[in-house]
Amino acid sequence: MRLAEKTVLITGAASGMGRLAAEMFAKEGAQIVATDMNADVLQETVQSVESAGGSIVGVPGNVTDAESVRNAVAEGVKAFGRLNVLYNNAGIFPDDDTSVIETEEAVFQRVIDVNLKGVWNACKFGIPELVKAGGGSVINIASFVALAGCTVPQDAYTASKGGVLALTKSLAVQYGPNGVRANAICPGPILTPMLETLFPSEKEKNKRLSRIPLGRFGRAKDIVYAGMYLASDESSWTTGTTFVVDGGITVNYF
Repeated sequence: MRLAEKTVLITGAASGMGRLAAEMFAKEGAQIVATDMNADVLQETVQSVESAGGSIVGVPGNVTDAESVRNAVAEGVKAFGRLNVLYNNAGIFPDDDTSVIETEEAVFQRVIDVNLKGVWNACKFGIPELVKAGGGSVINIASFVALAGCTVPQDAYTASKGGVLALTKSLAVQYGPNGVRANAICPGPILTPMLETLFPSEKEKNKRLSRIPLGRFGRAKDIVYAGMYLASDESSWTTGTTFVVDGGITVNYF
């Protein structure tokens, strides 16, 4: 199995791509440390992984709180003896995050706290454990919006994901000598119920779809497969990259 004997910490693991990552990584032999602020829904992730025969520990917590993240890391090491991979998936995209002149300061700060500070916290407490384990992989979920402007702005989200890209590169340089790799995945538009609500009509949906050369929106598993590669030893010479998984939307000019 591709991730046998690897312990993976996944933030935002209660639902969506975080839960799918926990399920898919566990099927490949990983031991999962799942954390999320929604304790009840997090337990559903734990049950899903366990029912499939996987190994997992659920640790409720908030990525914006340093002590909470420190605890998640400690509980993971206590349960499995080590930490090999950080999968920094937790993130938010609130409806009231719009243009820089319209978005309230409190909204901007909340998005930065979750999307950027959350990654910073996980790396602060997780990377020392990766070093102790002899090296490992940091996988930060960014976004294609960090690479291209958008006529429908989400400026706090865009700024937060741009920060994630910059932080990832710095981590790759700093901790490469310790055997720690750091890479960022930039997903394009992923077809979720939330994304569907953004399309007021089929015409609007097709307008956006026409910008994607591969002709479809992304699926959550498209991103998790990329994460699986970066978590595995197959990517042992891959670090500091911006891994764009977007169906080609960021290279399409017309």
